[in-house]
Parts: sequence; C-alpha cells; structure tokens
Amino acid sequence: MATTTKIRPRALVRASGGPRYAVALAVDALGTGLLRPFLLLYGVTVLRLSAPVTGVAMTVGVVMGLVCMPAVGRWLDRGARSTVVAASMLVRVLGVALLLAAPAGHVWLFATAALFLGIGNQAWPAAHAALVATVAHGRERDAALAGGRALRNAGLGTGALLATVCLAGGTTALQALAAVTGLAYLAAAVLAWSVHLHAHPAATPTKDRTDGPAPRMRTLLAANVIYVFCLNVPEIALPLVLMTQLHASPVWSAAIFVANTVLVVTLQVPVTVLMSRLSRRTVLALAGVVLAASYLGFLAATSLGHGWGAPAVAAVSVLCTIGEIIYAGSATALVTALAPAHVLGRALARFQLSTGFGLAVSPAVITALALHGPAALWGSLAATTLLSASAVAVSGGSTASGRSRSHSSPSADVIPLTHQTSER
Repeated sequence: MATTTKIRPRALVRASGGPRYAVALAVDALGTGLLRPFLLLYGVTVLRLSAPVTGVAMTVGVVMGLVCMPAVGRWLDRGARSTVVAASMLVRVLGVALLLAAPAGHVWLFATAALFLGIGNQAWPAAHAALVATVAHGRERDAALAGGRALRNAGLGTGALLATVCLAGGTTALQALAAVTGLAYLAAAVLAWSVHLHAHPAATPTKDRTDGPAPRMRTLLAANVIYVFCLNVPEIALPLVLMTQLHASPVWSAAIFVANTVLVVTLQVPVTVLMSRLSRRTVLALAGVVLAASYLGFLAATSLGHGWGAPAVAAVSVLCTIGEIIYAGSATALVTALAPAHVLGRALARFQLSTGFGLAVSPAVITALALHGPAALWGSLAATTLLSASAVAVSGGSTASGRSRSHSSPSADVIPLTHQTSER
C-alpha cells in the first residue's frame, strides 16, 4: 500500500493551489492576526462600548456567520472555488470598513462589522478545503491541507505578535491595525481570485469520484463538536486554570500559546505525512485518544498545586498540541474523502457548521465546568472526547445510506505525494 512518506515543498505548494494562492493565504492570515485577537479591545477602547456588549456582539456575529454556510456549500457545489475564497476575504474588507466608520458608542455598526467578519471567517475554511480538494487528490490532498494550516498559523502568530508590539500606541494604533487588516484582506482576495480555479465534474479523476448520495456523517459531525474544544484549550481553558486555580504568572499562559503556535507550524505537515500510513478514520480516532490522555494529564498536573503545577501543565500542553495536530490533519481530509465530488461543498459546509458551533459553545462550557473544579473540567472533557473517538472508530463500516465508506478502498485513502495535478 503506497503512502505519503516524503515532503516535497514545490509539489506541496502546487497541491495547495499554487504560489499565488499560497501568498494569498499568508497575506490573509497576517491581516487576520493583526486584528482578530484584539477585536474585543477595539470595541472597548476605540468605540467606547462596554465589555459585555462587545462580547455579545462578537458572539452574535460568529453565530450568524454560520447561517451563511448552506449557501456557501451550494455555491461550491456549482463549481466555484477561487471565487468563493476571494468572496470570503472581500466580505471581511467590508467588515473592517464598517469598524473604521463606526462612531464611538455605535453598537449596531460594530455588530454589523462583526457579522461580516464572522461570515468571512466561517466561509473561508470550507472554501479553502474545496479548492485544495479540486487541485490535489488522495494523500497529497491531506498534506496540502496540513500545509495550508501550518502557513495560516504562522501568519496568524506573526500578525498577533506585530499587533502586540503596536498596541502601545493606544486607540490610534488599533485603528491603524484595522486599516492594514482591511488592505491585507483586499490584497489577498485579489490574489486568490487571480488563480481562476473552477471545478468541472467531468474533469474529476475517476478514483476520486463517487456517484452516491451525500453522506450524512452524523457521527463524525457530532464528534467534531467535541474534538474542536481542543482548539480553545490553549486560549481559554489553560489560562483560566493557571490564573484561578494555580495562581501562576501570566507568562505561563503566553509561553504555552506561543509553543502551541510554533509546534503547529513546524509539525503539522510532518505529522500528517507520518500518519498517512493509517486510514484517516483511524487517525481521527487516535487524535481523540491523545487529546483525552492530555486532559487527564492536565487533571494530574493541577493536583500538584502552586509551584510544580504550572510547569507540569506546560509540559502536558505539548501532548495536547500533538493531539490537535493529529485531529486537524485528519478531520477535514476525511470529509473530503467521504463526500462525492458533486456534493463536496455541502459536506464541507456541514462540517464547518459543526466546527463553528463547537468553537462558539466551548468557551461557555469550559468556564462553567471550571467553576466546579479540575475534576469536572478535565474529567468531562476526557470522557466526552474518548466517547467521540470510540464513535468515530466504530462508525466506519457504512454510511447512513448503507453504502461502503470511501476510505475502505486503499486507492482512495492512500496516494503518494508524488502524484501531481494541474493548478488549473
């Protein structure tokens, strides 16, 4: 059985959409990193809104952004690829423009800006995955998706670092960062659109085509809601535990976040390639086991109390990041492998709905569980994640419609990275 065992940078760039598209991803991620982590701060300091009002407006924007996903899925299934990616970037340009135009105290303009930013942020992952799935196939596709995630995390981290340095400039600096973000989104949209990639069903390779109905993937989507909690562990759960339960310095939270970003950037592609020896479903189940083990590790680390607790949490966070990397490298790839070509967009849209829902509810769930102590937080996360991993592992026999899963065929699940496809 052939596996992806080598990483060829040029082939990886071509499989990811080509050099121009890679630059578009980098520019878009850099712009996003400049503003998204500080959007709440922008509403509070620049627009003089209260923190609760700002937070509610941002949450509503994210949730309402999910409403657009069915339409995005249908648009993708009509063949659009680079156009949808460019549109997801352009709608965020409008959101930034509204931010800059909003007068102090005007909550509705801020809420509308958050809505447009939310629409773009929710539409982009599905559109990007559909574009990569059109350019690359088999395990080459998995590596390309992993490469895109690594590039995006590098851009987000760089943007956030630059923004942190600039925050000393106060409200003027925040407005300048917003303006630069808008220009970055515009430039990225132009670059993405210039790729001119459109899917033609007749051109889809036979080995990647399936004429059956769209898989419902109910088990996968439900499990994904739980899996996606891992993305908010470094940003929400660990800072909360370190500050309120271990009374540790904020430096530990910052160090864990930086380490998480560096590990994702450096290991996402190598780990995804390494895991190509296993089926995607097996890898996704393994990710749940690793994540559950890390949650139990956090429970043990917090029992050490002040002193050794913070270093132990930092050490376990590496295992949690490995689980996140394995999850991210297999989940979207599994969806693209399961979905027939003619409904790929709708399948990715449903997957993004589950991801967005998990990201939206996880902060409230995490903070509520933390109020009841470490056992409630980490024990619940470990148990539900293990249950989700078990469900993923045993659900591979057949789809909801009773037909065989596409990954049961070795040729559909394992293809060497040396397989090449045209950017057009």
